Amino acid sequence: MPRDSKKSNSSSLNEFLLLAFADKRELQLLHFSLFLGIYLAALLGNGLLITAVTCDHRLHTPMYFFLLILSVLDLGSISVTVPKSMANSLWDTRAISYSGCAAQVFFFFFLFASEYYLLTVMAYDRYIAICKPLHYETLMGSRACVKMAAAAWGSSFVNALLHTANTFSIPLCQGNIVEQFFCEIPQILKLSCSDSYLREVGVIAFSASVIFGCFIFIVLSYMQIFTAVLRIPSEQGRNKAFSTCIPHLAVVSLFVSTIIFAYLKPPSISSPAMDLVVTVLYAVVPPTLNPLIYSMRNKELKDALTKV
Repeated sequence: MPRDSKKSNSSSLNEFLLLAFADKRELQLLHFSLFLGIYLAALLGNGLLITAVTCDHRLHTPMYFFLLILSVLDLGSISVTVPKSMANSLWDTRAISYSGCAAQVFFFFFLFASEYYLLTVMAYDRYIAICKPLHYETLMGSRACVKMAAAAWGSSFVNALLHTANTFSIPLCQGNIVEQFFCEIPQILKLSCSDSYLREVGVIAFSASVIFGCFIFIVLSYMQIFTAVLRIPSEQGRNKAFSTCIPHLAVVSLFVSTIIFAYLKPPSISSPAMDLVVTVLYAVVPPTLNPLIYSMRNKELKDALTKV
């Protein structure tokens, strides 16, 4: 079994110990089965959506292009965390290597930030489509869409690299037990020495301000979108506009609400069990539900999925 001994600094750490869902073998296997079912559902849902958008030429539009990228990011983010947790439960271990933990932090932050930036771009796409339809072809051409997607990925890559480098350059002297089922930056910072984590806190504060700015942009976009939709004279036109906006708004709401609750919940209700449940809600549930949310009210996507 891995040793829980405290280390003087991060360079002497060979591995971390992740939080176990349960100590009893039966409960470990139950956790493995539940996560396996969730993971397979995410693979199936996002895989079908990717296939439908790729194969149906009617869906080769900016909105579905961004939706395809969102599904790729969902598959990536859930694949970074869930399989390792499943393997640990199956093999009755808690260990993850130092390099594996760093890779998990980088890829999870990169994919999660990319998804949030992409949701912001998708709000802009819906705003242009509904509020400025005559300029849609000009503003949302294929080249513009690729540039916006590349900007989301590029900024997320730099952000993730900065956070990972900062986090793992901080001396860790509070042991090697991460109180979460995957390597999460706030939990790793709890292992740091005295005030050495303040540098990373500053970087997190900067990222939080960018996230808040994106959130304000999404809110303002949808305020104008709903104002424009309510002015549409025909009921059919309003329904069509709502059918493309409501799923995106639902995904944004699920994403943002779980993140806010995870990181801003009162300390009085915080506990290892509560932290675990909340992390599952923001890291595992959205990638699984997103394909279902997007396909519920979208007739074009339903038809394409039926063909697949």
